Parts: sequence; C-alpha cells; structure tokens
Amino acid sequence: MSNANRKTGGTIVITVPVQRFLSASVSAVALSVMLSVILLNGCSSNPPQPDWQLNAQGAIERAIEAYLTGNARIETQEFLRAKSEITRTGRADLLARIELMRCASQVASLVQETCAGFEKLRTDAAVPERIYADFLAGQLQAKDAPLLPPQHRAAASASNDAEMIQALQNITDPLSRLVAAGVLFRESRASPQILVLAVETASAQGWRRPLLAWLGVQLMRAEKSGDIADAERLRRRIELVRNTGMVTTPAASTTP
Repeated sequence: MSNANRKTGGTIVITVPVQRFLSASVSAVALSVMLSVILLNGCSSNPPQPDWQLNAQGAIERAIEAYLTGNARIETQEFLRAKSEITRTGRADLLARIELMRCASQVASLVQETCAGFEKLRTDAAVPERIYADFLAGQLQAKDAPLLPPQHRAAASASNDAEMIQALQNITDPLSRLVAAGVLFRESRASPQILVLAVETASAQGWRRPLLAWLGVQLMRAEKSGDIADAERLRRRIELVRNTGMVTTPAASTTP
C-alpha cells in the first residue's frame, strides 16, 4: 500500500501500516487492516521500527481479521499479544488506541456494548481518541465532527437518509464503511437501504461476523413487517453463512 501524502484542508492524510500508527502523533483512529492515520504535522523519516511495534502490528491485524471472520479464540489470543507488546512501552495512550481498533470492529458488527477497555484508559488518551470513542458510542457532539477521520465526517454530520447513504457510499474502505453504518444503527438512523449496503459490504469481504449481524437486523425487520417471503430468504442465507463459518460467539445485539 502506498504511503503517499495528500492534503485535506490543513490536514495531511497518510495511509500507513499499524506500526507507524502506533508511533505517530495521530488525531483520530481510522480503522482497516492497514490503518489510515491523520497526522497533524505531517511526518518525518523514521528509524527502523523496534520489535515491539512490528510484533504489535502483526498481532492487531490478525486479531481484527479473526474477529471479523468469526474466530473469537484467535482474536482473543492475538489481541492479548498486541497488548503485551505495547505494555512494554508503558504507553497507556497506545493501549487506548488499540482498544479503539477493537471496539470499532465490534461496532461494525453491531455489538452495542460499551468500549470498556478504552474507558479504563480514557484519562490517558488524547482528545481526538476520546472524540472517536464518543463517535463509536453514538454520542458525538456536532462540534467535534471535524476531528473525526475524514471518511467518517460526512456520515456523522448527515441530517437525512439520502445524505447518510451517499456518505457511506463515498467511503471506499469496507471496514470504515461498516463502522460508520454501525454508528448510524446505534443512533437508530439506519434505514433499510443502509442495511442493504452494510450487508453487501460485509458479504463482499467474506466477513462472517458483521454479515450475520446485519442479516439478523434485516430478518428482524422483515418479521416485524410481516414479509414472510423475505424473512424466509434471509433465514436461508443466515443458515448458509452459519454452516460454513466459525462464529463462536453471538454475532451482535440487533436492538439499537
């Protein structure tokens, strides 16, 4: 993946691997397997990365992928490995960031729980990380939207369904799109069209956990509306994913 810079207003946006995410002075977390990081002051050439960064990078990437594909055991093992590597630095702010990564993948999968791991570290987290945590919790204040990752600002600021759908469609990174959709769902603003877009996004990536979660919401709404044929279609699809997957914990809470 290219590390080329591009300007967005006064902010330089750089796509970087996780190890540089861990060492940079970031203004927010933008989550994907290779994370987009917003740097307030650009970047300078760095010396070779220490072992803890490389080890944490591999572990957190494997943890996120395992979670999305439904392997809870591997996700737990790899996340604990990443935490162990970062703990060697004594940097609570870095631990807070990987907790946000984990919580973002959960939001993408419609898990409605509080981001407890981050909240324990909130005091030591930078202001933009606190704002991102508020965004994930569906508690973002409008004045703080400019400090979100660029790909999430439009969705957070959208005032109607058409704007929300357009904002999601404009997000090219699939996990970032699912995170934004998950936040809209948490805020009870996810329309049927948003559900379709989220299902298509998770399906295209082969991410069983979020796919089951979003299909579950569609099924719940089909049953509630009395659409028997659509409900049966969704049950067949859910069964297909479950029979070929390895989701080892409940996929999601489907009540916003």
